[in-house]
Amino acid sequence: MQNPISILSTKILLSNQKQALLNAGFSVTEADFIKTENTDFDFPSFGGVSEGRGGFKINDNLIFTSQNAVQSILQHPKAEELKTKNVFCVGLKTKIVLSESRFNVVAYTGYASDLAEIITLIYANESFTFFSGNLRKETLPKALAAAKVKYNEIQVYETTLAPQKIKTPVDGILFFSPSAVESYLQDNKIKTEICFCIGNTTAEALEKTTKNIVIADQPSVEDVIEDVIEEFK
Repeated sequence: MQNPISILSTKILLSNQKQALLNAGFSVTEADFIKTENTDFDFPSFGGVSEGRGGFKINDNLIFTSQNAVQSILQHPKAEELKTKNVFCVGLKTKIVLSESRFNVVAYTGYASDLAEIITLIYANESFTFFSGNLRKETLPKALAAAKVKYNEIQVYETTLAPQKIKTPVDGILFFSPSAVESYLQDNKIKTEICFCIGNTTAEALEKTTKNIVIADQPSVEDVIEDVIEEFK
């Protein structure tokens, strides 16, 4: 009897996500290759405007590029005070969490570059506070600075790499962030495995390592899983 196709996810999947792969006949290994933790931060004042990353006032509009940042903010005692402000975010799941928490989401996109374009073209006269993590990309800050958009940045969570050796051979690997790619490659090599990526930025982190890359049409875990099933079936 032929062994099932083996899939490695570089983060622990939700039970229904893993079940979709199991139902399709794959064997699934999961491990968290990155860890995120909320950081201690404070909101010194509301309503002011300041430029650059170093400012500490909360501006008129908020930017989130990850669910981790949203979860960190929701646990802050002053989170309710932020709900009077408009929100711009990256990711449908991020938007859903914000909307369910009664934030007013004005715009959301799949990628930070697209959000930067919307802000710089339509909302360049507004002011923004960007809630970020320590490993965030420069895409958004660079675009805002180049367009002279007033913004500041508060780091609200920290990502650390959690590399580990995978000893059993796999046919496909699921990657959900450039950090996870970096973490995986510390202790493992990629040979003939097909790498399934949640988006372009994650795929770019693999370009020097392999050409066997499949990028999801939409940046969601579910789309990555659909690609796996389609590719191998």
